Amino acid sequence: MNPDLKAGIDDEMRQSRRKVSKNLLWLGIVSIIMLFAGFTSAYVVSHAKGDWIKFVIPSAFFISTALILLSSVTMNWALSAVKKGNNSPFKTSILMTLLLGLGFMLSQYLGWKSLVAQNVFFTGSASNASGSFFYLITFMHLLHLVGGLIALMVVYFKALAEKYKPSDFLGVQLCSIYWHFLDVLWIYLFLFLYFIR
Repeated sequence: MNPDLKAGIDDEMRQSRRKVSKNLLWLGIVSIIMLFAGFTSAYVVSHAKGDWIKFVIPSAFFISTALILLSSVTMNWALSAVKKGNNSPFKTSILMTLLLGLGFMLSQYLGWKSLVAQNVFFTGSASNASGSFFYLITFMHLLHLVGGLIALMVVYFKALAEKYKPSDFLGVQLCSIYWHFLDVLWIYLFLFLYFIR
């Protein structure tokens, strides 16, 4: 086959794969938005009933907010580095994003432990809708973040094997979109839970 023709076909297939992958990712993101819209709507309805206990949000959740914001900065650094073909900073920034994501997970766990210490429980006779919703919403976000961490691990190991190049970094791009979405989603959820108490 003519090398130019083969290159053209390869490029067309790459463009097609990129378009399909991005569309599927955005479809998944819309589904997640609808899920959390349902949770926050149910939260508002339950809050309006009046049987609601106000509690102090543990400092661990403020720390996790700072960590996920910082992880978006390192994710941007990774995307910028891979576009320029700078493998060393790319690997470093992906690893930093992964570690910050794990730090977010740990701080969420510590936040839940602090809630238990305040006698705020998810279920049981001593539980209240306010605490139950807080656990549910933060846990569901963390569950989606685990998916992001798995994607980051895949990207990191591929980065170590130098699978990405400036002309082909779709996996990094998709991971970046999803990670930034998780960041924005957490900021929304955290502000929602902080102000509507």
